[in-house]
Amino acid sequence: MKPKELINKWVEIFNKGNADELAELYWDDAINHQVANDPVIGKESIREMFRREFAQADMVCIIENIFEDGQWAILEWKDPLGLRGCGFFHIVNGKIITQRGYWDKLSFLRMHKLPIPNE
Repeated sequence: MKPKELINKWVEIFNKGNADELAELYWDDAINHQVANDPVIGKESIREMFRREFAQADMVCIIENIFEDGQWAILEWKDPLGLRGCGFFHIVNGKIITQRGYWDKLSFLRMHKLPIPNE
């Protein structure tokens, strides 16, 4: 599966809120680093991260653009509440090995009426 095809599938599964199916798109030693948070390392930890997040907020990813360059795909997205972000996916042999995401965590927490941590 080419990177762009995999990201389309990733968005479809993400929008169903299926953490188990989503985790199967990652290598066992994959890294998911949403830069507003600490990196999550390993497919099982990524699965647990998605389970927690899907239980915490109703998230929807609307594709604005997907770009593909070799083993990389870039996803520009928005959600129905107006949040926008960008994800970079390194895909090796049809699975995600590295994902980095950039989005405004404070806006996300406020939009979903979630607690804002004191730092």
